[in-house]
Amino acid sequence: MPDRFLSSMIISYKGRNILVDCGEGTQVAMRKAHTGFKATDIICITHFHGDHIFGLPGLLLTIGNSGRIEPITIIGPIGLRDILDAFLTSIPYLPYDINLIEDPKVGLGFKIFGNVLQVRDKNSYAEDEIIISTLDLEHSSPCLGYSFYIPRRPKFLPEKAIEYGIPKEKWSILQSGKAIVYKGNTYRPSQMLGKKRRGIKLSYITDTRPIDEIVGFIEESNFFVCEGTYGDSGDIEKAIENKHMTFREAAELAFKGKVDRLLLTHFSPAMEDPNTYIKHAKTIFENTIIGYDGYTEVLSYE
Repeated sequence: MPDRFLSSMIISYKGRNILVDCGEGTQVAMRKAHTGFKATDIICITHFHGDHIFGLPGLLLTIGNSGRIEPITIIGPIGLRDILDAFLTSIPYLPYDINLIEDPKVGLGFKIFGNVLQVRDKNSYAEDEIIISTLDLEHSSPCLGYSFYIPRRPKFLPEKAIEYGIPKEKWSILQSGKAIVYKGNTYRPSQMLGKKRRGIKLSYITDTRPIDEIVGFIEESNFFVCEGTYGDSGDIEKAIENKHMTFREAAELAFKGKVDRLLLTHFSPAMEDPNTYIKHAKTIFENTIIGYDGYTEVLSYE
């Protein structure tokens, strides 16, 4: 719209970017937000309706023109390969490879290798830095919800290492999650670490009815981004017909899922000012935010 971009989201982690959805105008919004293009390592597509993918061919070209040569990972629901093949017919050349992951059924572990977020090698013992999980949603086409989890390693206990007589130069190996062999004995990280600590969880749900499975999927998220296509609870029939949600339904998911904060997005074009309807969400879940272009949230370990 003239005064509102289509819904998309950038996650910035250690200078690397994960993009969720790419409708028309996404790269313009990225320029305004100064996110950069070359650092975009992962693109997550929720589904293939135009307002979520029609900006993708242009963005892939822009990323190529930014000087990127490292592979990019694109994740999406079933049918992703066909959609991307069709898009790439209009792009004669890209200076990087595309790693396609269609309809993943298990969590995907990512780690920074060579300054790029890449899917962790199954044979590697390195710990995941980000775990991306998906959930099948209820929309008029195959659609995925996404969860992004950044684990937090337990606190390293130097006194334990000293007790075992392990020299300081080997502590960093244990801290990274790897075992060591010292003087003929094997020492594992679990012997030197404290209690498990809560990581950071961000969940993204759009273009769906509020199915029961969402509650467990978003449970205890630090930040929950959810569609609010209809602000007025009186539009429930439209929401059911078009397989979307009202503000109230999104807030009910946030409440049941015990999330910290809820951000509403994906507003109907008929909704000029989403703030007019925020009461429909806040009566259910007080910590509700109305999304707007350029909104930024910093998530930190607690």
